[in-house]
Parts: sequence; structure tokens; C-alpha cells
Amino acid sequence: MLRVLLLFILLFAGIVVGPMVAGHQGYVLIQTDNYNIETSVTGLAIMLIVTLVILFLLEWLLRRIFRTGARTQSWFRGRKHHRARKHTEAALMKLAEGDYRQVEKLLTRNADHADQPVVNYLLAAEAAQQRGDDLRANQHLERAMEAADDDQLPVDITRVRIQLARNENHAARHGADHLLDCAPRHPEVLRLAEQAFIRTHAWQVLLDILPAMRKVQLYDDAKILELEHQAYHGLMDQIMENEGSAGLNDWWRSQSRKIRHDNALLATLAEHLIVCNDHDTAQSIIVSGLKNQQNDQLLLLLPRLKTGDPEQLEKAVRQQIKQQGDTPLLSSTMGQLLMKRGEWQGAADAFRAALKQRPDAHDYAWLAEVFDHLHLPEESAKMRHECLKLTL
Repeated sequence: MLRVLLLFILLFAGIVVGPMVAGHQGYVLIQTDNYNIETSVTGLAIMLIVTLVILFLLEWLLRRIFRTGARTQSWFRGRKHHRARKHTEAALMKLAEGDYRQVEKLLTRNADHADQPVVNYLLAAEAAQQRGDDLRANQHLERAMEAADDDQLPVDITRVRIQLARNENHAARHGADHLLDCAPRHPEVLRLAEQAFIRTHAWQVLLDILPAMRKVQLYDDAKILELEHQAYHGLMDQIMENEGSAGLNDWWRSQSRKIRHDNALLATLAEHLIVCNDHDTAQSIIVSGLKNQQNDQLLLLLPRLKTGDPEQLEKAVRQQIKQQGDTPLLSSTMGQLLMKRGEWQGAADAFRAALKQRPDAHDYAWLAEVFDHLHLPEESAKMRHECLKLTL
């Protein structure tokens, strides 16, 4: 606009001043090899002004032409963007309906023009996985990786999730290790790592991430404790398989005081020692554990022990009865211990005491066996009848 204004000022000045200098226009000669151009100074000025006007008009015309092309291109881009947004919205509705074929189709249509192309490709990959099309899922993951540039975390998370869905557990374990290096406290990373570690029996690594899971409040304390017990149970399985009862004892002594006083873990250790046929060590752990605190899980293991010192077990049970009272579990346990020693009358009294407090099919069956040894067939038949009724 400034140029046009300046041009009109010059024209106006020429129109006004021109007549004033009509008698003093001067003389201009432009000579070439073949032509001689003769004009006045005023004529030359007018020629220059007309030339500038033509140049300005050409510039304006070219600008309009190129601007129109840019506007057209922008219109096409906006149209594709709008269509991609509509397809994404439709895909989300199909996702709610469970139509994964349509979800994949709609998400990949104009995906490069969507608000978040990476999200479109990742959702399309999961939809393809739901249909069982591994090839298409991998293709969508590759496109998502290209669109993600430097932010590869969502792509890696989706890849591990798909690997777990395909039961590619060791590949998922490798991916989970990489994710933990990149985002050690990311909730979804921790959740996927938990699944991968459990499936590949990587119990020590699972124990290592439990503090982070507790820190981000991924689960409540009860669930974290359950995972901890599961991991320790798995560790004991591995140590028992590779090193036997001696390895179990060495490993247990190396654990913290908190772990060694955990009721559930004490019972798990004793059970593993029984499986290893190390009944003496198991008995020592069980009796020691019962002295320190009440532990029903340890009590349940007492009848499975095969040791040369059954009196110690009975003494431990009587001590528990003295502390807690005559509970059904303690009476039933005492009855089973007395059965193993052949003290039938004492066993019968113990089972009666347990059944008096609550009916139990196992206690009825054991009491029937005791009555057989006491030569009381009628009482035995009655107990078996009660056992059958409870079982049914």
C-alpha cells in the first residue's frame, strides 16, 4: 500500500508540475547501435513512472496467483484433517462396540492428518492384534514408530502389551527391561513388567520393582503383599530345584529379619523343606515360629512332618492351646498327631472337641478311622454318615 500511495503522489505531482515546466522540458538522447531515442526530461519521467506501475501490477498479479495456490493447498489439508477427525471419532464408537475390523480401517484412513497420528496407529495395531492379524499389527507399529519421532515410549508400551497378548513372554520381558530403564515409575510400565516377570519366573526382578509399585500406588498394600509372597514362593521353588534344602537354608539365613518373621513365608519355607524330605529342619522352623507368634499355616503343616520327636510337636500344640484356647484347628491338629502315634482314645477326644465347635468333613473322616481302631463300628458308621452329608 505504501508503494501505491507513493506512486499516486508522483503521478499527481507530475500532473500539477508538468504544465508549469512545459516550456523548460529539456532534451534526452539515448543512442544505441541501431536506434536513437530522443525525448524530453518530462517524457522520460513519465516513461519511468509507467514502467514502475507495470512492474507493481505484475508483482500484485503474481502474489495473488501464488496466494491462491497456498489457500487451495491449505483448504485441501484442512479437509483431510477434518475427515481424519471424523474417522477417529467413528473408530472410537466402533471400539466400544467391539468391531475391531472397522476400528482398524477407520483409524488408518487419513491417519497422517489426524490430531495425533501416533495414537491412531497404536490403536489400529491393538485392533489388528484383537483380530489375530499379527502382520497388520506390526505394520501399524512401524508407522507409529515413524510418526513418534523422539517420543517412542507409547510405541514401546503398546509393543510389549501386544507381545503379552500373543504370549511372546520372553520378548515382552526384554521389552519390559528396556521400558524400566526409560520410565522406572510409569504405572503402565510397572504393570506390564509385573506380567512379563511373572510369566518368565523372574522373581527377583519382580521383588526389585515392588517398592516402585508401592511408591506410585499402583495397587493397595494387600495386593503388593500378595505379589511379594508369590515372588518369594517362586524364588524358593527355583532354589529348591537347583540347590535343595541346603540352598534353601542358606538363602533363608541371608534374608532380612522382616522376611524371616513373615508368617506366610515361614510356612512356605517349611513346606518346601518337607518336599525336600528335610523334616527335621522343617520341624525346627515350625516349632520356633509357633513360639514367636500364632500361625495357622504352620499348624496345618504339623501332621505332615515325619520326625523322630513327635512329643515336641504335641508340646508345641499344647502350648498354643494354653495361649489361644481350645480352637477347632488346634484340637484337630492334636488329634492327627495322636493318631500318628497310635493313641486312639486321646485322638478321639481331640476330634470330638474340634467337631463340637464346628462340623468338618475331614475331622469326621479321621474320627471314623479312630473308632475303627477302637472297635466301635456303630460310632464309626455314624461319623462316616456325617462326613458324607457334609461332602454332599
